[in-house]
This record gives sequence, C-alpha cells and structure tokens, in this order.
Amino acid sequence: MAWFAAAGALNLQAGVPLILFAVLAALVILLVIVAVAWGLNPSRQDFAWFMRLRRPRWLVFEGLIPVIWLLIYACFYISAWLTWQASWSGLWMAAFLVQLVLVQSYTLVICRSRSLGRGTVIGFAGWVWGIALTLAVASESLLAAALLLPYLLWSPVGTWVTWQMRQLNR
Repeated sequence: MAWFAAAGALNLQAGVPLILFAVLAALVILLVIVAVAWGLNPSRQDFAWFMRLRRPRWLVFEGLIPVIWLLIYACFYISAWLTWQASWSGLWMAAFLVQLVLVQSYTLVICRSRSLGRGTVIGFAGWVWGIALTLAVASESLLAAALLLPYLLWSPVGTWVTWQMRQLNR
C-alpha cells in the first residue's frame, strides 16, 4: 500500500480515495463471484436431469440447500474482501477464484457429464483446496479464515449426498 500512496495515487490522510478504492475492490470481487456463478451454471435441461435423480431418504432439508449456498457465497465474498483489505494481493484473489471455480463447477460437471462420480471428485477437490485456502488465509486475517469454515463444514455433507445419490441412481 505504501508504494501506491508514494506514487501519489492515494491521499491516505484524506482517507476518501482509500475508501473509494475499498468500495471498488468490494464491487469487483462481487462482480467476479456473480460472473463465475452465472458462467458455470448448468442449463435448465441439464439441471432438470439432476432434479429427476433419486435422493437419500434422510435428505429432508433439500429445500434449504439454496439458502445454505447463498450464505456460503456471502461468506466467500466477505472473506475475499477482508483478505484483499489485509494484503492487497492478486495472488490471494487468484486463490479465491480457484476455490470459487471448483465450488461452482461441482453442479456443472455433474449435470453436463451426467456423472455423480465426477461431481464427488470435484466436491472433494474443492474441500481440499478450501482447507488449504483457509489455513493460508489465516496468516492475513483470522476473520477471513473463519468465514471459510461454513463451506468446510457443508462441503463434506454435499459430497456425501452426491456419493449416496450415485449409489441410488446406478
């Protein structure tokens, strides 16, 4: 941040340009999340195939899954923004982008390939990346790392559901 201010791009004493820069960063992060989610969404036809699959009997909370994911994405967003605020690092943002692509690819891969097994692999890969990201982000912001915990707790549930669905729909 000091090199940016020294170049005259920010007037740190006035604070206004720094606030505008923080708001701009927040908007860019949000736009990237929306663009990735939109771009990696399955078609209606592909998703209809997925919705016709049999589910485990114990999956009584399926109606809550969109709300759960909305909360997880909100946590991703705030975590990425806090990490940016702490580090101003494009590498951290790239790491969050990889996480987002893995998470969003899960449903797309299942629906396009018609393979719950592939979805299970993507789900597991996203969880492993999420663990690494959480541990690494903790060095920048403990709150940013904590905001990744809902995903780390939910991801094994989603992967287990997918694995069970694979067994039911052979």
